[in-house]
Amino acid sequence: MSKIKQLDAHTANMIAAGEVVERPMGVVKELVENAIDAGSTRIVISIEEGGMKKLTVTDNGCGMDSQDAQLCFERHATSKIHSSNDLWSIQTLGFRGEALPSIGAVARVTVHTSDGEDATQVVVAYGKKESAGPYPCNQGTEISVEGLFYQTPARLKHMRSASYEASLIQDVVQKFALSHPEISFRLINDGRDAFRTTGQSDLLEVMYAVFGRSAVENAVECRFEDFDYQVSGYVIAPCVTRASRNLMHIFLNGRMVKTYRLYKAVQDGYYGLIPDGRYPLCVLNIEMDPHLLDVNVHPSKWEVRISKEIQLELLLKEGVGAALHKEEIIPESKPEPITYFQPIALDFDEVQMESAKPSVNLSSENKPASIAMNAFVKEAIRTESAQDEEILRNLHQKMEETKKKVEEEERIPLPELHVIGQYRKRFILCETLKGLAVIDAHQAKRRIAYESIMQQMDTSEVMVDLLVPVTVHVSDDLCRRVDEINTLLQDTGLQFEVFGEDTMLVRSIPSWMQDVNVEHLCIDLLDSIRDESSKDVRQKIRHKAATAATRNLSEKQMSMTMEEMNTLVNQLGECENPFTGVTGGAIIQIIDDVQLMKGFSL
Repeated sequence: MSKIKQLDAHTANMIAAGEVVERPMGVVKELVENAIDAGSTRIVISIEEGGMKKLTVTDNGCGMDSQDAQLCFERHATSKIHSSNDLWSIQTLGFRGEALPSIGAVARVTVHTSDGEDATQVVVAYGKKESAGPYPCNQGTEISVEGLFYQTPARLKHMRSASYEASLIQDVVQKFALSHPEISFRLINDGRDAFRTTGQSDLLEVMYAVFGRSAVENAVECRFEDFDYQVSGYVIAPCVTRASRNLMHIFLNGRMVKTYRLYKAVQDGYYGLIPDGRYPLCVLNIEMDPHLLDVNVHPSKWEVRISKEIQLELLLKEGVGAALHKEEIIPESKPEPITYFQPIALDFDEVQMESAKPSVNLSSENKPASIAMNAFVKEAIRTESAQDEEILRNLHQKMEETKKKVEEEERIPLPELHVIGQYRKRFILCETLKGLAVIDAHQAKRRIAYESIMQQMDTSEVMVDLLVPVTVHVSDDLCRRVDEINTLLQDTGLQFEVFGEDTMLVRSIPSWMQDVNVEHLCIDLLDSIRDESSKDVRQKIRHKAATAATRNLSEKQMSMTMEEMNTLVNQLGECENPFTGVTGGAIIQIIDDVQLMKGFSL
């Protein structure tokens, strides 16, 4: 008897869903891509509980007739390509025909669509078509996804908090808005507007909503090309940087992708303008012949293959560098006005759509069945979650015990050092039993300050009230996570307060932060928290806060007296780690006597 059997369509769709629909953000990405391909000029995304309970994508595109509305749930059914030759010149964002059947396999999906003549409703629940028939609606498509992963507990238990899932959705919607400023996007999170653009083809307007005022004021326009590629968009002057590359946006033919080599090429264009460990902000769209771009790499379509990629990297590096050196990039300090309200643009098309929408009273027997998790599924999820938490607690306990044992062991001290002088006003020369020790005075100062700040975080509770609160422009998703953020920052003493829809305030700071640029530090910390929300991120945040605080130490080279050098060496010897700098480099190097004498031997 044959061991190999062909899987049924539902099982195949479940497997595809594991690649295409990893979380609610993936559902939104696929549905919005379909809306853009349909020629929409207005797209509304509404989510509840981070998209896990329900998410809806509404557009005013071309819509579908009754036959297409039912056929779109069949695997590999698509209107984007018709033969294998079309794969070499894909002009649309979607083309695989896997999104809707994959979503329908792990959720309840309701489609309302009209092509202007034929209006249809189709309901598919966890791989089974429940109903299909006429339904009065305006031209366009509305797709509602409810109960995502409710019948796949193994996937559901790995979802994170609703606020975190909502932040991922907002991030991908912002990417769509930056890549298509000609389309009006609106994101509604639990009944409240979280993000909105007017669709007036003004990229700077969208950048203002995503990056904030300071970035837009320092935007430098880029337009350069060669025989194969045309690049357009904006790079931000090096006076505005971030601690991660999350705000570097590069689109290929309007498609959002993850292209780390191209990110590196843009960073190389900033060479000598920004310090190590900082990343620039940019929004660049690269137009090319579709034959040079292979998007048929992974079902999620985040990965691509680019022909002549080295040529494109060189073009980006030289073009960005030339654009930055043409402009005056000296930052100008301006007082930032406090905004007490944010005017909302009136979307007349949307008003007309709402007023024209017919009122339909469905009888109770025609209403879709409500989504509710089976009691057995709920209990299984609770049991597995409790087991996972117990395992994590045991692991954390073992890690803490190991850490205490390591701390209790005798640490390796500095060798006995006898200061003999200074070299080039930066390095301290010391005599040791092994040879000549060279200490980087600047790195030593940073290490001493770093460990002092870490101790103050643990012991000092002195807070300093600011005369003028520090304001930080953030996205709506971070405002919703303010309680979670304050919990993570509890060890640092820093606390945020929501002020409006896209602003946070800091009214007081711990005493160790008085000599720090508080606004820049807050932005770096929020960037770190945006993608991580687990408990183990606390130590990373403490390290980042202390590292940023020591970054303000002056690197100016200056002469030191013997007393000052001896004091610095003694303070370094009291540090827990006197050998390694805050950023990972060496603080002290020893030139062995044998190596030193080689140059004098005959």
